Amino acid sequence: MTDNQYLTVTALTKYLKRKFDADPYLKRVYLTGEISNFRLRPRHQYFSLKDEHAKISAIMFQSAFAKIKFQPEEGMKVLVSGYVSLYEASGQYQIYVDRMEPDGIGALYKAYEQLKAKLRQEGAFDVPKKPIPKFPRRIAVITSPSGAVIRDIITTVQRRFPIVQLVLFPALVQGQEAADSLVNCLNQVGEISNFDTVIIGRGGGSIEDLWPFNEEKVARAILKLQIPVISSVGHETDTTIADLVADLRAPTPTAAAELATPVLQEVILQIQQQRTLIFQALRSILIKKRQLLNVYQENYLFKNPQNLYRDYSQQVDQLTNALQDAIKHQLEANKQKLRLLQQSLKFQQPQLQNYSQQVQLLEKNLSQNYGNYLKERQHQLAQQVTNLDSLSPLKTLQRGYAVVSAQQQVITQTRLLSPHQQIQIRLADGKFTAQVLKIEAENNDK
Repeated sequence: MTDNQYLTVTALTKYLKRKFDADPYLKRVYLTGEISNFRLRPRHQYFSLKDEHAKISAIMFQSAFAKIKFQPEEGMKVLVSGYVSLYEASGQYQIYVDRMEPDGIGALYKAYEQLKAKLRQEGAFDVPKKPIPKFPRRIAVITSPSGAVIRDIITTVQRRFPIVQLVLFPALVQGQEAADSLVNCLNQVGEISNFDTVIIGRGGGSIEDLWPFNEEKVARAILKLQIPVISSVGHETDTTIADLVADLRAPTPTAAAELATPVLQEVILQIQQQRTLIFQALRSILIKKRQLLNVYQENYLFKNPQNLYRDYSQQVDQLTNALQDAIKHQLEANKQKLRLLQQSLKFQQPQLQNYSQQVQLLEKNLSQNYGNYLKERQHQLAQQVTNLDSLSPLKTLQRGYAVVSAQQQVITQTRLLSPHQQIQIRLADGKFTAQVLKIEAENNDK
C-alpha cells in the first residue's frame, strides 16, 4: 500500500460531515429526551440530550435560544427539533437545536427533587454544620483511586500543608454499586474515628454519573458521621444531595483540599509575625517597667526608706505611752475601789455576827415549837380514834345487841318483816339465819 492510499483525519472527518449534511433524514430531526450537563452560558448553550440507553451532544445558538419562553434546567424532559451534523474539530456528531419545548421532568431529576423535599421537611439541611478544623492532622478522602480527584487533592495538600496525613478510602463513584461503596467507606471512617476532616467527591459528569451522590443512603451516612465532611461532587454548577447535607461544599476537588488545609508557609509566617509581635510587646513592657523602676529608685523616699515609717514609729511610741498611762490609771482606780469595799466589809462584820445569833435562836425556837405542835396533833388523833372506836358497830354488838337483815337490807322496824320470812342475825362473834314466827309491834309515838 502506498502512502497516497492513507487518509488524513481531516479528510475522513470532512467526508463524514458531507455524509451527515447530505442525508435528508438528518436535515430535520425531532427528538425527545432529558437535558443533561446544562449550564447557562452568556451566548451559545451546550448540553446533552439523553434517554435510558443513549446520549447525544446538543448545541443551541444564541439566536434560537433567545426565542424560547422558559428556562431549561438539568434533568428537564424536552422536545427539540433541529439538524444533525458533525463538528470537524472534535469529530463528534451533534444536534443543532433550533426549537425546544418542555415535556415534563425527567425521572432522575424528579427523584432528586423528591428526596430533597423529604430531607428538607425532616430538617436535615438545617442541622448545625460542624466546623472544619483549621489545622488537621489526618484527612480521610473518599473517592475513586484512579480518578483525577485524588491526584488533585494530593497535589494541593502537598503544596499547602504537607505535614497532614491523607488516607484514601477507595470507592466506586459511578454505577449501581457506587452508593453502597460510598456508604461503606463513610462507615469505615466513622468506626476508625481518628480523622479531623473527610473529603468526599468525584469529578464532573451527567446527572446519571453523579447520581450515587443523590442517593438517600449516602445522605444519611454523611449526616450520621461525627467528623466534618467536605463535599466536592461534579462541577461548580452541579449540586447533589451530598453537597446539601455536608458540612461544607467545595466547587472542585482542589478547592476542597484548600478548604481542608491551611498554607503551611503562611502559618509559619504568621507564627513568626506573632512571635515578633510578642517579643516587641514584651520588650516595650520591660522598657516601661524599667523606666518606672528608675523613677521609683530616684524617689527620695526610697533613697531614705526610714522616712517611710519615721512618723508611724513616733505615733506608735505615743500610743504606747498613752496606753501604759491609761492602764496605770485604771489599775489605781481599781485598787482604790477595792480598798473601799474592804473597809465597808469590816464595818458590816458585827452586824453579821448579830444576825448569826438571831438565826441560831430562831432555829432553836422553831425546833421546840414544831415538837410541841407535833405532840398536840398526835394527842388529838388518838382522841379521835378512841371516839371513833366507841361508835363502832362492833362495840355495840359486844354489849349484847344484834343486827337483823333480810335480803342484804338492815331491818330497823317490824313493819319491814313478814311471818315465816327468813332473816340473818349478826352477833359479835358471828351470824346465823332464823325464821320469823311472830311479829309484835310496839306503839312508839316518837
